[in-house]
Amino acid sequence: MEILEHDFMQRALLAAVLVGITAPAVGIFLVQRRQALMGDGIGHVALTGVGLGFLMSTSPVWTATLVSVAGAVVMELIRAYGRTRGDIALSLLFYGGMAGGVVLMDLADGSNASLLSYLFGSLSTVSDEDVLAIALLAGFVVLVTLGLRRQLFAVSQDEEFARVTGLPVRFLNLLIAVTAAITVTVAMRVVGLLLVSALMVVPVAAAQQLSRSFRATFVLAVVIGTGVTLAGTVTTYYQDVSPGATIVLYALGAFVVTTALAAPLARRRARAAARAAAECDVAVPGTRRSADDVTV
Repeated sequence: MEILEHDFMQRALLAAVLVGITAPAVGIFLVQRRQALMGDGIGHVALTGVGLGFLMSTSPVWTATLVSVAGAVVMELIRAYGRTRGDIALSLLFYGGMAGGVVLMDLADGSNASLLSYLFGSLSTVSDEDVLAIALLAGFVVLVTLGLRRQLFAVSQDEEFARVTGLPVRFLNLLIAVTAAITVTVAMRVVGLLLVSALMVVPVAAAQQLSRSFRATFVLAVVIGTGVTLAGTVTTYYQDVSPGATIVLYALGAFVVTTALAAPLARRRARAAARAAAECDVAVPGTRRSADDVTV
């Protein structure tokens, strides 16, 4: 294939796959916690890390990771202890992160093109070092979201119940915030800091239209996320459009399609349940299900 003959497209496609996997894998927990816009806030803070990387002449991916992780921890602490004025504190953090990033880019003599590539994504600027950093960070995110999925689901669904069962709720909350911050920096080279939140949320919302359990939603969201990032990357190569915006539009299209399919699927399930109830003479009492089978 012609598209695979170019080194920069090989790097971009690999990065797109990693982003498509990690963003929905973390996003499903943010959606459960009703923190769908957390990724957007972290993206604002991460811009300071990007500017710091340019100023220090080092990899912006790693500096953005450090700054966004610190910002995510602060956000989680504000959420837990901020009370009535927490929203104001978060707003100051978001706007300060964006302003700080722009100023640091100016001090580092960074061009507007460089700034835009981090805000909206750029395929041609993904370097070998970026791919290595993205792969390492994505590996950590996948390891956490798969290995601790039951615990993370429990604390996202009901913190009080998780605390009663003996789970380290504060640690798990911070872990979700940290993995979300890492995911933002993983995705910023492909989707962009201003649009990464959509890739963390929309595939999950699309998957929820068709699936009824946590496991099915998780898998379907990752499939949708990977599909739209690859489709957006290929489209960008042939049409010379912004990769981040194209990927988000594909994700929104997937949401529209799954929403259209949800109504007839729900009717079919209802008819099947009615037939099963009619054929069963004795009701079997339900038992508690694992996190993988709980409806999200």
